[in-house]
Amino acid sequence: MSKLKGLLLTEGMHGMISQVEGLAKALELDFIHEKIELNNFWKLIPPKVTPVQAFAFKNKFNEKFDIVISCGRKSVIPSLYFKKKFKKKIVNIHIQDPKVSLNNFDFVVVPEHDGIIGRNVITSKGAIHYLRNEELDENINYLKSRVNKEKLVTLIVGGPTKYYNYQETTMREIFSRVKENFINKGFQLIFIPSMRTPHRIIDLAKNYFDKNQIIITKVDKKAYLSSLRLADYIVVTCDSTSMISESAMTGKPIYVAQMTSIKKNERFEKFFQLFKSLNIIKDLNNSIENWSYNKLNETDRISRYIKEKIKNYEFS
Repeated sequence: MSKLKGLLLTEGMHGMISQVEGLAKALELDFIHEKIELNNFWKLIPPKVTPVQAFAFKNKFNEKFDIVISCGRKSVIPSLYFKKKFKKKIVNIHIQDPKVSLNNFDFVVVPEHDGIIGRNVITSKGAIHYLRNEELDENINYLKSRVNKEKLVTLIVGGPTKYYNYQETTMREIFSRVKENFINKGFQLIFIPSMRTPHRIIDLAKNYFDKNQIIITKVDKKAYLSSLRLADYIVVTCDSTSMISESAMTGKPIYVAQMTSIKKNERFEKFFQLFKSLNIIKDLNNSIENWSYNKLNETDRISRYIKEKIKNYEFS
């Protein structure tokens, strides 16, 4: 039986790509990924009042797809457009709250801490993602030649959001805790930036930590995978529930580097409470301890559920 064809729609951000590609791989789709661009006027309009018409987005699609997986506000209208055009000939899945009626989709995948319910809603503990243990094993040697200590800590850094502004004083405090808790106790650091990490923060890390530490200065997927596989401990900044969720598939102790939020962030707090209750994370303070938990693999669990639901679906 040939693979089903998948179309992935996102705004091009790492967290979104990780989620749609993770689900597509778990569903064993033959997929392509399209970064959605809305036409100028419709960039400013919420999806619930945007017309479900091709003129709302710039992308042109010529192929026929069986499953459309979308993530992010800009991807909502193209997904609805395909469902309106092909109806039951396709399955459309949206990841995250679409901010429109959930009935527009066959499945909506949302984090449990969002509190969204519905007949077609599938909840996940944290964010689903694209990482697989096999990929981590395949990339373990990518950074291994630069390792000179027996103990390793990986620091994964996000970037400014509407909740966190990444002030230099805050980052210095986080770096200081990593240094005191880990480097001064015989650990070697692997610093991993993300697409959102400002150059000034990468430069700060280069200047703050000594030359024995491994400072990755650009987005490097192989370095990211290798660091997760090599690390004894993982520290992740609090702005990225996606990278915390990805780290949770390792089963390794994860410290979250908390920052003071600019505005109320109840969703983040619910996420942290959930992951603490699962014994996955602890806040980065002034000491370290060792603990274990069941590795989190929500992507495979959710994909099994969807496969079962669509196994008798007549794609045409």
